[in-house]
Amino acid sequence: MEVNVKIGDLIKAISLPATVSDAIKIFDKELAKKAIAAKLNGVEVDLYRELPTTSEVLLIEPILPDTREGLEIIRHSTAHLLAAAILDLFPGTKLGIGPALMDDPRYGFFYDVIAPRQLTETDLPVIEKRMREMAKRNLPYRREEVEKEKILEIFKNRDEPLKCELIEEKVEGKGSIYYIDNSPFIDFCLGPHVPHTGKLKAFKLLALSGAYWKGDSSREQMQRIYGNAFATEEELNSWLRQREEAEKRDHRRLGKELDLFSIHDEYGQGLIFWHPKGGAIRKEMEDYLREELQKRGYGMVFTPHIAKRQLWQISGHEENYADSLFEPMRMPEKFNEEIEFRIKPMNCPFHIGIYKTKPRSYRELPLRYAELGTVYRAELSGTLHGLMRVRGFTQDDAHIFCTPEQVEDEVGACVDFAYDVLKTFGFEKFKVELSVRGKSDGKHYLGSDADWEKAEKALMKALEKRAIPYERIEGEAAFYGPKIDIKVEDSIGRLWQLSTVQFDFNLPERFELEYIGEDNKPHRPVMVHRALFGSIERFFGVLIEHYAGAFPFWLSPIQVAVLPITDRINEYAQLVAERIRQSGFRVETNLRSDKIGAKIRDAQLQKIPFMLVLGDKEKESEKVAVRERRSGDLGQMRLDDFIKILQNLKQSKAISFDVEKFIEKEV
Repeated sequence: MEVNVKIGDLIKAISLPATVSDAIKIFDKELAKKAIAAKLNGVEVDLYRELPTTSEVLLIEPILPDTREGLEIIRHSTAHLLAAAILDLFPGTKLGIGPALMDDPRYGFFYDVIAPRQLTETDLPVIEKRMREMAKRNLPYRREEVEKEKILEIFKNRDEPLKCELIEEKVEGKGSIYYIDNSPFIDFCLGPHVPHTGKLKAFKLLALSGAYWKGDSSREQMQRIYGNAFATEEELNSWLRQREEAEKRDHRRLGKELDLFSIHDEYGQGLIFWHPKGGAIRKEMEDYLREELQKRGYGMVFTPHIAKRQLWQISGHEENYADSLFEPMRMPEKFNEEIEFRIKPMNCPFHIGIYKTKPRSYRELPLRYAELGTVYRAELSGTLHGLMRVRGFTQDDAHIFCTPEQVEDEVGACVDFAYDVLKTFGFEKFKVELSVRGKSDGKHYLGSDADWEKAEKALMKALEKRAIPYERIEGEAAFYGPKIDIKVEDSIGRLWQLSTVQFDFNLPERFELEYIGEDNKPHRPVMVHRALFGSIERFFGVLIEHYAGAFPFWLSPIQVAVLPITDRINEYAQLVAERIRQSGFRVETNLRSDKIGAKIRDAQLQKIPFMLVLGDKEKESEKVAVRERRSGDLGQMRLDDFIKILQNLKQSKAISFDVEKFIEKEV
C-alpha cells in the first residue's frame, strides 16, 4: 500500500508502513540527517511517527534545529533529559512539569521536582554531568499512545500523584506518554521530542529555586531546576557570555542602586512603587507619547479600574482568559445589591463603551482612543520578575475603530508609529512576528475561518507594503484575532517583546458595534488594538538593562550634578542649580563636606550625564567647569552656553553624541 507525500514542491508515493523519517530520507537524505522533528499536515510530530493510511496527500515539513520550532523541541527534550538524570541520581523523585521557555531571556527550560532530599546548587554540576553521560548514549525518546485508564495505572504504580492529577484534568480517551529508553524516565507529554539524546549537545544548568505545584502556595512545595539549551556549543557559549553581561545590567539591582523603583512583599508581590527618579523617567516617556498621540489623531481617554462581571462575560475574557483574571468582587452585604465586579485585565471593553455612547457615521471613522490605563493580571508568584512580569501595570493602550476598507492603512500606521517610538528610545534592530491561529484545533479562538483569513491578509499586506521581513508564528494569535509583535534587540543582543498590533473582529460582534455607512445602512466596524511600549513597567525595565542605567540625557532622572569644591562655594552652587532648574532640567546639588573626588565618584555611580565642578575660579568668573560622564573634563564655559547645550540635547532627544564637536557647534 502507498501514500502520497509532499515535501516542498515535490510529491512522491511512499510504500507503507513508513515513518515520517523514512519519507524525508526518500526525498533528501541530508535533510533527514538535519531534521529533529516534523510537521505532518501542520501538526508537530516525532520523526518516528507512522504515516497514516489515506487517499489525501500528506504534507511533511521537516523541523530543523536552527528554527524557533526546532529550538523549542531541543529545550523541551533537554528538560526531559534533566528529569531522567535526576531520577537516575535520586530514585524516588516525584516529577512536576518541565516546559521549554522561549521568551524568557534568563532561561531556556526548567523542571519541577520533589526529590528525596533538598537539592542544592552543588548538585547542579553532578546532575549536568549525568545528563551528558546519558546524551552520549544516544538513548531513544519513545512515544506511546494509550487509554487514559492505562496511563493512570502506570503513574499510580510509579507513585506519581502530581502526574496523575494532570492526567485526570487533561486526558479524554487516549493520551501520550514518553519514555527515554534505558533510563528511569517516563512522562505524560504531548511531544514531540528529538529522536534520541545524542541530538542534545549544548546545554547548561543554571539555577535552583523554590516553586509550588501549579503556583499555588497551599499546594506541594517543589524545587525548580533551570537551564538553557541550544543547537550548537557556539550558540550556548555566546549566550552564556551575554548572560554574564546581563547580570551586570539586571534592572532589579540597578533599580535599587539608582533609587528608581521598589517592590514590597508586604504590600503585594508584583506591584511596583515608582520612586521620584524612576517617576521622572516615566514622565518623560508619557509626555513624549502624549505629544505623538495628539499629532497622529488620537483622543486621550480615561476609564475606571473595575467593571461589572457581565462585561467580561460579553467580551469573552471570562471564557478565554480566566487564568489571568482576579476573582470577582461583591458589593458589601449591607447595600443589598447583587452585583459582582472584576478588576480590569484589559482596557478594550471600556473604549467600546465610549464608542457606543452615540450613533456613529462612516464619516467619523477611524476613531482612535488612547489611554495610559492601569490593568491587573493574576500572575503566578513563581513567574513574577521585577518590572518584566508584574500583577499591576500600565498599558499605553489604544483602540482604533474603523471600516474594513480602512484597516490595512490603520495597521500600517500603527507599525510606523511603533518603529518611530522604539527608534526614539534608542533601539535599532527589530524582529517582527505575525502570530496566526494556525492549523490546529481552533476551539480557543473566536470567529469564522473567513474572518481569520481576511484579518491575516490585512496584517500581511501592511508589513509587505513596508518591506518589513517577518516570521509567521502558528498558533500564537490572540483568541480574538491575529497580531503583529515587534521585538527589539538590546545593546547586548537580547530580544524583548514590546510593541503589538492586533486585529479584532470579535469584540465589535460581541458588543454589537455599528456605524452608518455611505449607503445609509448599519455596518459592523473593525477594531485594532495596539500598544507601543507594551507596558510602561516592562519597557522601563528593558530601558534600564539596555543602557545599563546610563540613560540618554533627555531620559536621565538627574541630568546635572552641581558639585562645589568647598563649603564657601555652596551659595554660588545653589544659584547655578536654580538657574538650571528654572530652565527646565533635573538638577541635584551635592553640598556635603566630602572631597571633590568623592563627589565626582558618587555622581559617576549615579550615572548622571553632566557634572559642574565649582571652585573659586568659577565663582569669580561666573562660569562653570563641565564634566561629562564618559568624556570627563570638558573645561570652563559660561552658564548660558551650558544651558543652551542642554536645551539642544533635550530637544533632539539624542541617544549619543560627540561631546567636543557638539560643544564646539553649540557654544
